[in-house]
Amino acid sequence: MNRLYVFFVIFIFNNVVFSQVQEIVSHSDKIKVFLLAGQSNMDGRGDASKITKEEKKLLKLAQNNISYYYKGTTNNIKEPIIQDGVLDVTDPWEYVKNKFRIEKCFGPELFFGIELAKQYPKEKFLFIKRSEGGTSLYGAWNPNWTLEKAQIKEEGHKPKLYQDFINVVDSQLEKLQPDSYEIVGMLWVQGESDSGNRHGPLPTETYAENLTSLIQKVRVHYKVDDLPFLLLGVGSNKVINKMKETSLNLSNVTLIERSLKSDGENYTPRYTHNWNGKPANHYNYVGMKKIGQLFYENYFKFYGDYIK
Repeated sequence: MNRLYVFFVIFIFNNVVFSQVQEIVSHSDKIKVFLLAGQSNMDGRGDASKITKEEKKLLKLAQNNISYYYKGTTNNIKEPIIQDGVLDVTDPWEYVKNKFRIEKCFGPELFFGIELAKQYPKEKFLFIKRSEGGTSLYGAWNPNWTLEKAQIKEEGHKPKLYQDFINVVDSQLEKLQPDSYEIVGMLWVQGESDSGNRHGPLPTETYAENLTSLIQKVRVHYKVDDLPFLLLGVGSNKVINKMKETSLNLSNVTLIERSLKSDGENYTPRYTHNWNGKPANHYNYVGMKKIGQLFYENYFKFYGDYIK
């Protein structure tokens, strides 16, 4: 009986020690950094007043784990919206409030972060987002920017967004110790401004080429050859097909396809009201929440090992 008791105690002790070692091995002290970029649907127009009490509690918990830096659309004001703190909703400009009939809003990062914090409650994260409404990959976002390309898209007055994005990310990473973080993914929401033929066929036709260049330059600059890169399928079918082409030709690039049907699993609804005679046309609370969750689901499915 005594021998059985001793064996039982040793068995329990060994299992406790093993589980503690496993926990130490699976948990990294390094801050996990996500980069986010794109145009206005990356800015986000989700109506924050629709966030439920339970979701607010989850956001409060996520704020213990997720720091957030956001430089957003400059628009018609002299300075862009800047957020520097914890993951949170945005207090936008009056124009945005009026157009979308909202007081505060959010982008894909909010529910991506909520789900991430639920799955990895012991990890620390940093989200760095740079977005600018109404901007193209052919023009303002082009890593191989030229004034001619920018002018074709009527973006000669816009900032050189790829370089500005890199500058923003670099400035935030410089605040951290070099060995204290690792970049584990990038989310991209952009494509609408390269759709259509208003400025000729080149923006659409060269989308895959320009997207490939952007992905490769980010990976080289941050020395992460296999950096996971997640694309939301937005814009025309031709642009989305170019995204698909890129995801097939490059490793660790995932295209997230949305459903346009209201009964579809990946349906992302938009605002239905008009503004100045045109549809407001950006994703509402339900649509933006779903986009954030889709980013999380695809990241966890394909790239979860980058955090574990």
